[in-house]
Amino acid sequence: MSEQQAAADSQAVKELAAAYEKMTDEISKVIVGQKKVVEQLLMALFSRGHCLLIGVPGLAKTLLVSTVAQILHLSFKRIQFTPDLMPADITGTDILQDDPETGRRRFTFLPGPIFANIILADEINRTPPKTQAALLEAMQERHVTAGAQTYRLPEPFFVLATQNPIEQEGTYPLPEAQLDRFMFNILVGYPSRQEELAIMKQTTSTRSVELQPVLSGEQIERLQRIVRQVVVADHVFDYACDLVRSTRPKEPTAPKFVPELLSWGAGPRASQYLILGGKARAILHGRLHVTTKDIREVAHPVLRHRIVTTFNADAEGITSDDIIDRLLETIPLPQEEKAANVRSA
Repeated sequence: MSEQQAAADSQAVKELAAAYEKMTDEISKVIVGQKKVVEQLLMALFSRGHCLLIGVPGLAKTLLVSTVAQILHLSFKRIQFTPDLMPADITGTDILQDDPETGRRRFTFLPGPIFANIILADEINRTPPKTQAALLEAMQERHVTAGAQTYRLPEPFFVLATQNPIEQEGTYPLPEAQLDRFMFNILVGYPSRQEELAIMKQTTSTRSVELQPVLSGEQIERLQRIVRQVVVADHVFDYACDLVRSTRPKEPTAPKFVPELLSWGAGPRASQYLILGGKARAILHGRLHVTTKDIREVAHPVLRHRIVTTFNADAEGITSDDIIDRLLETIPLPQEEKAANVRSA
């Protein structure tokens, strides 16, 4: 690598780290706590991934998404998912209009709310599978097809879906194949006592907050390209691959507890997202190389919605996160990483 390229890479790391710090500072003006949630959300944003946020009502999931939209120079649309929502209500539809030049009628495509940079899919599990599929197809292909025409979605394109885990009546849980479209499954937990006191004081007064935009769409796309340039050593690829393959019950090298607790493991998309998430985390922490620690830190949001527990695991109250914890304890670190840890110690 030339000195000029090394200097450019170093500057890119500083630029992205500075942008990350500014964004977290702006978000903290509105959102109290939830630092890990914010970090995971921004890692997905810089990796061109989509997020599913799961938490009970009142934990500021929707507020977090709208706050992120405000600090970015991006278009934002919120779609409230309901049982009567139709696919065309999301993607758009052809409407019959008079052509003023010819006087004839012709079909014109009226874009739906999906045509925005940031989409908040609020309570995605409250709409039927057909409508869910329309959104998820757009997420995967990044375009919408109406009739014989294909319409590209704007870039950057980022979908944040929220889901309530305790509300079962009138909901349509996302199938595993559709859950796989989301890069991260982020669990939003309760605040600590100190954080809850801060929330109470902050939201029950006349205090108003003015958020400052931090990044434009062009800057975000450039930073997304920088993330993909982060170097990954072969032993880190091996570790991510071993971790994902260990979730598959029929894999010969899977730990003995996996066939008992998992009926289905993660697919190749999990391996890709472990690496991309690791790259984003590395550069947000000021590094141009990925370590196994980066992989381990993103393992839970990447894997928790890609593995299916057995009846025995459910009966014993063993969750996906519990199994991921056991896998992280079981899968050995590569020899190169062990040597590096010894040197650093």
